[in-house]
Amino acid sequence: MSELLRDLLAANATHADEYRDRFDDVQESQAPDAVTICCSDSRVLQDQIWGNEEPGRLFTCGNIGNRVVQRTAAGTAVSGDVLYPIEHTGTELAIVVGHTGCGAVTATYDDLTDGLDEPAGIEHCIGLLKDTLAPGVAALPTDVGRASAINRLVEYNVDRQVEFLRESDDVPDDVAVVGVVYDFQDVYSERRGEVQVINVDGETDVPALREANPEIKDRISRLWTY
Repeated sequence: MSELLRDLLAANATHADEYRDRFDDVQESQAPDAVTICCSDSRVLQDQIWGNEEPGRLFTCGNIGNRVVQRTAAGTAVSGDVLYPIEHTGTELAIVVGHTGCGAVTATYDDLTDGLDEPAGIEHCIGLLKDTLAPGVAALPTDVGRASAINRLVEYNVDRQVEFLRESDDVPDDVAVVGVVYDFQDVYSERRGEVQVINVDGETDVPALREANPEIKDRISRLWTY
């Protein structure tokens, strides 16, 4: 057995001790307050970014590129893991969580501009982003460097995932959909790990968002208006 696995199991034992009584109210069912769709990047601490230590509070989905879509026999649809809490547990808030320096967005950008040769599984995931990001790549300013281009496309991708959720007939109109970017690269501020709100129910204009949400106006920011 590897030393790393032993260390992980020891940490889990501590977790089990700390959480012994925290599952009492959710052992038989769940009613999460929000579903979050995060990138599965190892730097995105999916529950900890919200300070969440409460089992049952967040329904957390993760995949490369924080995608809300999947391909089905009937065509492109809202991913089942995203839709499940909305359909079956009454969850009324969906949060799409992009992040600075996203590898999936970078790979999609590279594939669109130069082409990539990836294993089939990765190619499939990138393929779910290519059509979405292609117009964003075409619209990029010509005077931005590679890193800045990627972080603008991170916002563009979050916007498109929010848009897909809002336009889907499977997502009720009373479900609020918010897009955010998790920043650990000092792109928006020097507070590494801080979330910036960039989209609320399809609204992306920063002054309008700040006026409509004055209580969080210092957390609303964007790099790009396109």
